[in-house]
Amino acid sequence: MEPREGRSAEDVGAALERIEAEVDAGSTDLRALGFWRLVERVKRDPGLVALHADRIGRIDRAAFLAWVGRRRISAGVGTGVLALGALGGLAAAVAATAVRSPTWSGLLLVGAGASWSVTLHAPTHHLVGRLVGIRFTDYFLGGPPPPRPGIKTDYATYLRADPVARAWMHASGAIATKLAPFAALSFYPASAAPAWAAVALVVLGVAQIVTDAVFSVRSSDWKKVRRELRVARERRP
Repeated sequence: MEPREGRSAEDVGAALERIEAEVDAGSTDLRALGFWRLVERVKRDPGLVALHADRIGRIDRAAFLAWVGRRRISAGVGTGVLALGALGGLAAAVAATAVRSPTWSGLLLVGAGASWSVTLHAPTHHLVGRLVGIRFTDYFLGGPPPPRPGIKTDYATYLRADPVARAWMHASGAIATKLAPFAALSFYPASAAPAWAAVALVVLGVAQIVTDAVFSVRSSDWKKVRRELRVARERRP
């Protein structure tokens, strides 16, 4: 989809200059300003990415800060906190194989699966993104209800990454979340947990897969995966 502002590099540059001025003046609804239409245009032309990635990153950053305010922490600190949570989930899964009480063993296993479903998502985005050259700036609470930890990209580095690599970055967190309950289930045979714990983990895993199939393809990670793969197909050589 071509932006109304035009096709040439000069037109894109002038439009971004206008949008940046409006954002600096306090107008931060980027969709209403036509920003994301321009970004989609830029993504499809490596020459435009080279010219405009830094300005696009500044605009995106300014709008993000205006929206999130102080409700954020650095990407490194956020990933560290969630990594500790994931280690807590591992400790719970290991403990489930050691305790003698079936009830406690089952609760520990289910808790591990639920914990990993939350704590592995954004750090996996962070890890895969860094591997493909994407940097990250902040953690914040976002997403569809209930609120969950989100990680903010440095959009200039995001644009410079290959679109297929961007797709893998988006997919990685979703895959980690879906695998989490089944990873906890792998501890079940060595535990004293009752059958309801295994059923609960399977239900959690299947429910997340169904949720992704119904909702995420329209509004979350899998929508972004499809978007970036489409960009890769349509990108100019």
